[in-house]
Amino acid sequence: MREEYDFSKGERGKFFNPNGKMNLPVYLDADVLDYFSAKAKAKGVPLSVMVNDLLKKDIELIEGIS
Repeated sequence: MREEYDFSKGERGKFFNPNGKMNLPVYLDADVLDYFSAKAKAKGVPLSVMVNDLLKKDIELIEGIS
């Protein structure tokens, strides 16, 4: 690392987005990932779509939504 950095030409807040949304990573156990990856591939859908659909169904079950 340098001892000093020159920020005189920097622009404060250039990349700040107050409405920005962060997508945090979700880590699955290896066996769960393998299982759902294979099922998603067999159905021809992306893994994220399959996992999101399953989680939405679980939410409906938990909340009693029908």
